[in-house]
Amino acid sequence: MKLCITGGGTGGHLMIAESLLEAANKAGHQCIFIGSTQGQDRKYFEHNSAFHAVYFLPTTGVVNQKGFKKITALIKIFKAFMRSRKLLQKHKIDATYSVGGFSAAPGALAALSRHIPLYIHEQNAVTGRLNALLKPYAKSFISAYAPDSPIQGYPVKELFYKNARVRKSLETLIFLGGSHGAKAINDLALSVAPELVKRGISIIHQAGESDFDRVEKAYKNLDIEVELYAFTPALAKLISRADLAVSRAGASTLWELTANGCPAFFIPYPYAAGDHQFHNAAFILKNEMGWCQREQSDLQQQLLAILDEPLEEKSKKLLSYGTINVASQMIQEVQKDFTHA
Repeated sequence: MKLCITGGGTGGHLMIAESLLEAANKAGHQCIFIGSTQGQDRKYFEHNSAFHAVYFLPTTGVVNQKGFKKITALIKIFKAFMRSRKLLQKHKIDATYSVGGFSAAPGALAALSRHIPLYIHEQNAVTGRLNALLKPYAKSFISAYAPDSPIQGYPVKELFYKNARVRKSLETLIFLGGSHGAKAINDLALSVAPELVKRGISIIHQAGESDFDRVEKAYKNLDIEVELYAFTPALAKLISRADLAVSRAGASTLWELTANGCPAFFIPYPYAAGDHQFHNAAFILKNEMGWCQREQSDLQQQLLAILDEPLEEKSKKLLSYGTINVASQMIQEVQKDFTHA
């Protein structure tokens, strides 16, 4: 079977694409990727030899544009749509899987125009605008938050499950600001670092590339030893070493922490579309598997209080919610439909 995976823009969408690629290749299928020249698509997949071919087309988001910029964005998407139609025909694609994000529009629409079955994965608790628009035309719509989803769970790389463990005591804390970093989380880390050191808690910190120099200098001024990264592809290993995380509530990171059994204090990005990060974290709160506070709250006081909380029960609950082989199930569903077509 020949599959097109399309979508991206942010690390969350692209991690799902990577999980689907891994599962598809393991099942013996051939994959191409259609993404955008914008966002992080190139960073993730430009040199990924696991794809049969990768394409990055000039597109930008439409929703947040105004006036002439919106018209320009729509023209770019139309041109990318026409190019995507040719690419799907060239590679004789049997099915297309959209992982969402503005990068997905040309490939997903091209698949529908060529009567190629379209499958969609929605990563957030609040459905994105493109996914909401395309959902009625999709062969299948997968969401970890929807009780009527034909497949339950979230596609997470196997490494997070392989290194999963129950956290019983707090020895290492990891700060995660997402792929771009988060100043609020970086500032929180710096404010509590002296207390963490006093308690003998080790610190791992992914600060983001744009804020790395400032954070590194601040730790040096505090004379605090920390394992500090701007960006690292070894996130799975770092999370597996941590006993507690302080993190944004992007869906991929949230479910990776869940799969690994690592409890977290979530600080949702306040400007996320539809406030989806807060709704993502609300799922964790509802099931008593972690903590969440808005960015405007007294984060330092909240975190210091959490340091004294027991971890074991929450860690066990997280592990019970982590569903292994979700990406494989998603690929199997496509394969089954293709076989019976």
